[in-house]
Amino acid sequence: MFLIDSSGWIEFFTDGPLSAQYSKYFKEPTKIITPSIVLYEVYKKIKMERTEEDALLAVSLVNKTLIVPLNDSIALLAADVSLKYSLPMADAIVYATALENNCTVITGDAHFKGLDKVVLVMQSDKR
Repeated sequence: MFLIDSSGWIEFFTDGPLSAQYSKYFKEPTKIITPSIVLYEVYKKIKMERTEEDALLAVSLVNKTLIVPLNDSIALLAADVSLKYSLPMADAIVYATALENNCTVITGDAHFKGLDKVVLVMQSDKR
């Protein structure tokens, strides 16, 4: 199982420069977990930059994954990892959700650089 961060979903849906590198992670939606905060970020960003229809289409695809709501144990773990690694709130929630569910985070967000169980997808990535 793995978790695709908002940056990956947005790249994929907007056909961004890293979309091809992310595409291999989207082949089996049943192996993807998605924190509810990622759903929020994806919907908001796509609606802001495109249309509500595009945003709702994106949400329908994200909903084919396992959506993990923020609960008390993830919230407390997120606070701890935020303090330990100086992560912003949303990133801390994403990372805590992955840790709680024993998943690898797939992301292009540099805030995750150097953390365990993270695959950082970058422009120079030749995978």
